[in-house]
Amino acid sequence: MRIAIPREAEPEPRVAATPETIKKMKVLGVEVSVEAGAGVKSGILDADYEAAGATVHASAVDAVSGADVVFKVRRPSAEEAAQYRRGAIVLAIMDPFGNEAALQQLAEAGIAAFAMELMPRITRAQSMDVLSSQANLAGYRAVIDAAEQYGRALPMMMTAAGTVTAAKVFIMGVGVAGLQAIATARRLGAVVTATDVRPATKEQVESLGAKFLAVEDEEFKNAQTAGGYAKEMSKEYQAKQAALVAEHIKKQDIVITTALIPGRPAPKLISAEMVASMRPGSVIIDLAVERGGNVEGAQPGEIAEKNGVKIVGYLNMAGRIAATASALYAKNLYTLLEILVDKTTKNLDVKWDDEIVKAIALTRDGAVIHPNFQPKNAA
Repeated sequence: MRIAIPREAEPEPRVAATPETIKKMKVLGVEVSVEAGAGVKSGILDADYEAAGATVHASAVDAVSGADVVFKVRRPSAEEAAQYRRGAIVLAIMDPFGNEAALQQLAEAGIAAFAMELMPRITRAQSMDVLSSQANLAGYRAVIDAAEQYGRALPMMMTAAGTVTAAKVFIMGVGVAGLQAIATARRLGAVVTATDVRPATKEQVESLGAKFLAVEDEEFKNAQTAGGYAKEMSKEYQAKQAALVAEHIKKQDIVITTALIPGRPAPKLISAEMVASMRPGSVIIDLAVERGGNVEGAQPGEIAEKNGVKIVGYLNMAGRIAATASALYAKNLYTLLEILVDKTTKNLDVKWDDEIVKAIALTRDGAVIHPNFQPKNAA
């Protein structure tokens, strides 16, 4: 069996395999091909891959030729998919929501596309959960970027020249990214508050030493899906929560927004009026900017400044610490590979009725098979 790791298209700096995971793949009896330069932006040289047992090829075509499985970070383009063997399995972050045409192209290329971000939230899939591994790093990096843009110290400092007051940090959305942002901001000495519509997060926030802020009415108590995701709240609740947040945000130095609902545009949490109410020098980091953003005025890939308030819209936040992100993502892929390989025969043995496979398989045998992404003209 052969696995290929092609180089990602610009500007993606992450890579889908590391020397550590390649060594583990070799133990499984897998032949590994890597495109030259695939790991450079994650601090991995071609020589490191060769030392781990991989074969490095000068071009993507040579690297993927005849491969049974292709590991990628981002969904392959139609041109990339055309280079893969028909019937090959491709594991990647596929970004399927709203991209049905791209999924159809993958189907027509004859590949079996698996979307890593659709991994079910079950115990046996925890080590394969790329949303968690990458969001955790995004939350950490958001605080580091916020501290850099803030231009002031975060912790309280008692000095002979006077006292430096602690920065006030507000985290909006307490998923994996939000929890890591809280923990990181607390480690840096900030005074942290956080909000989320899911009642279960209150205890998590307080366990990290932060204060929880929310309108805790009856709707709030039932604002979580069985899968652990946030529900979309009513207009009435949103208005009450917005009023509470608007008053709170005036006093904050740094705000980090992380709110996303799978398959939907990011909810708007911070209005232009709220931004205008903040003190000059304050910083907002919008982690949802790739899905339309939580902040009015956020610009993808840019830092917008409104009345002295910086709105940071960096894309691919996990990719801003590519070496660590790649290491975790590669482990996610390898753990999934283990359930796709027969350890006796050393060959692929995909159990298509497995709950993990059913949850992440998008295309197979020339068709889009995932029920949530069927073509609109399908019966």
